[in-house]
Amino acid sequence: MDVLFNTINVQDLLSSTESPSSPLSAPDLRLLISRLDAHSLRIKSTVQSYLLSHHAEFAALFSQFSQCSDVVSRSEHLSDDVVALLNLISDQPIEADVGRIVREVVEKRREAREKREILEFLEVLLELDRKLGVVRDDMKSGRVVEAAEGLRELKEALGVKGNGDAEASVEGEPEVYGILKKQWTDRFEEIQELLLRFMENAVQFDQGGNALHIKYQMTMNGIDGLELHTILKAMDVAGILDYGLAKIADMLTKYVLTPVVSRSAAPFIEDIIQDLGHVPEAVLKMVPSVDPEGNKVDGEVMYSNILQVIEFINKYLCFHNGSWMCCFGRLTWSRMSDMIISNFLSKVVPDDASKLVEFQEIRKLTIDFETALKELMFISPSDTKDEKLSKFADNVEVHFASRKKVQILSKARNMLLQSNFSLPQDSIVKDSGVNKERLAEDISNHVVLLFSSEKCVVSEAAKQLMELVHQTLKDVCLSPPKVGLEFYYTARNALVLYEAVIPVKLQRQLDSINQAAVLIHNDCLYLSQEILGLAFEYRPYFPSSVKELAVFIDLAPRFQLMAEEVLQRQIQLVLHNLKQAIDGANGFQNTHQIKQFESAKFSIDQVAFIIEKVHIIWEPLLLPSVYEKSMTMILEAVFSRIAKEILLLDDMAAEETLQLQRLIHLLFEHLSSLLEPLLAVDQRGKPQEAQNGMDGFILSIRKLRKLAELLDMPLKLITAAWESGELADCNLTSSEVEDFIRAIFTDSPLRKECLFRIENSNIR
Repeated sequence: MDVLFNTINVQDLLSSTESPSSPLSAPDLRLLISRLDAHSLRIKSTVQSYLLSHHAEFAALFSQFSQCSDVVSRSEHLSDDVVALLNLISDQPIEADVGRIVREVVEKRREAREKREILEFLEVLLELDRKLGVVRDDMKSGRVVEAAEGLRELKEALGVKGNGDAEASVEGEPEVYGILKKQWTDRFEEIQELLLRFMENAVQFDQGGNALHIKYQMTMNGIDGLELHTILKAMDVAGILDYGLAKIADMLTKYVLTPVVSRSAAPFIEDIIQDLGHVPEAVLKMVPSVDPEGNKVDGEVMYSNILQVIEFINKYLCFHNGSWMCCFGRLTWSRMSDMIISNFLSKVVPDDASKLVEFQEIRKLTIDFETALKELMFISPSDTKDEKLSKFADNVEVHFASRKKVQILSKARNMLLQSNFSLPQDSIVKDSGVNKERLAEDISNHVVLLFSSEKCVVSEAAKQLMELVHQTLKDVCLSPPKVGLEFYYTARNALVLYEAVIPVKLQRQLDSINQAAVLIHNDCLYLSQEILGLAFEYRPYFPSSVKELAVFIDLAPRFQLMAEEVLQRQIQLVLHNLKQAIDGANGFQNTHQIKQFESAKFSIDQVAFIIEKVHIIWEPLLLPSVYEKSMTMILEAVFSRIAKEILLLDDMAAEETLQLQRLIHLLFEHLSSLLEPLLAVDQRGKPQEAQNGMDGFILSIRKLRKLAELLDMPLKLITAAWESGELADCNLTSSEVEDFIRAIFTDSPLRKECLFRIENSNIR
């Protein structure tokens, strides 16, 4: 087949070798035609032979072409049919009829289904209504158990929640359901009221005969011979057993258990079922107790009597039914256990730690009592919350400690509230020295501070409070860990009571200058130092668990701070009174006038009176170091203020200077008995702060005394005294001396010279 696909080159068919662009001659053309014919024959021959050799393949190919032609023909016919059908549909719209028919079929089927559902619903309603009627008939005929069971089934069918209170149809629910629920609620209330009336008639307490009666058959509302067991079973089925037994539990608690627990009566059971008027019943009589006094033997009797009552209820009321008994116990146990604790167990808690061992017998009786109640199913065998009595007995140490805590704190509080923060007037002396030592012997509340050699007077309340704290901490050393820890906190709280009670009780005394404020200051110092010693005295002997927690040092700074606050408050009150007294002198101006002099003299007398009063109150009561420090602070303020007032005068007449000098001498005369002991105190060994305070106090005295001398001293001597340093040693400054000279002496060459010498001296 290559001959078919090879390219024919005309130049090859020519014999001449001329250029291809040269024109052909006639011979060349004939030669070319001859050769082309020969070449054509050769191609035809080749094609023929190829077709013959591949005849089978070409036959199959032509057969497939024939089939394709048939398919195309049929598709053309189908297309024509579709076109005809479309033309037919467009001319006659049959799809509308088909759709309408389909919709009618669907609607008919839906209506049929709804009618079927309505019929089924009506059947359910009729069945529910029939059952409600059966329940009503059962109640009328006395078949209360069957009625209760029917109500229980209807409750589930109607979807009633709870006991049907205010039940109505919910959204999306047929209204008839609400009507049925209302009927169910009415039937439920009817059976509940019926059963409760039977229970009230069956269980009654005769107060006149002091006996509990339980009848076993009742006739009411046309129902004859309805048994108590049947009533209880119906209440259990209806879910109202708690409600039905609640009133009986209240009655039993009030008329039976309360007298038994208080040991005012004992139960007596008539085991024989009596036949009184053809009505069988059981009777529990309450017999008055011969000896209502309570002791540990009566505890055993009380538990035994209570068990008799519970066994009577289990046998004759609950018919040995565990679930009924458990229900009755839930309604009764809480109040009964509280009564036993308050009327018996709490009263037999020991008052002394040494008697705790004796309480173990009561504990054993209590545990046995609860075990017996568990066996009777009166309390739950598995719920530890019902073990209230045994838990109380197990925690007797804590209860003992709690009782002691209340007693100790109550005693401490009463002690503080009834305390008298005053001393007999004949115990207060004005002199120091021997008289003060005698006072220490006469006053019983004179104490020596633990970390100081000084003595002070404290209130009776503080002394008794500390004795109570010491006794409590001694009990900590001898008590079990739980009790000891409670006692430790009690001791701390007793101390804190002083901080809480006394400042409020004596608020008025703290706002004035009196003995009570000084005693409170001393109490706080005394308590703070005693508190610091408690850890050293008792902590080594505490139980190990208490030893790890016991801390007292945090309380000491609080009382130390309180003492300082009280003292500073008193000092400020004194300074305020002294300031008002000095203000009455009107700056000591114009004392050469009689009226002004009398006013200034009255102020000096007031100052001396106030200081003397403070001395009388403070000196016998305060610690010597505290008294000296406080008094020197007050005197320094007085002397400095008077000296400052006089030095501020800008003009003084000769007579005026003499009157001022007289006033200063009068002040020192009034305070001589007070100043001599203070100035004679040996300052060696004093704290630096005390020494600084005394130095300032002495300088203020020297300054005022020197000022009195300067008031009648010649100008030259004043100048010489300054140049010698004598005035500077008395705490006078150059400006004060210069102003003083200008106020006393008139302007002159001598005054100018003296002022120049003072101004240019090296002394400042």
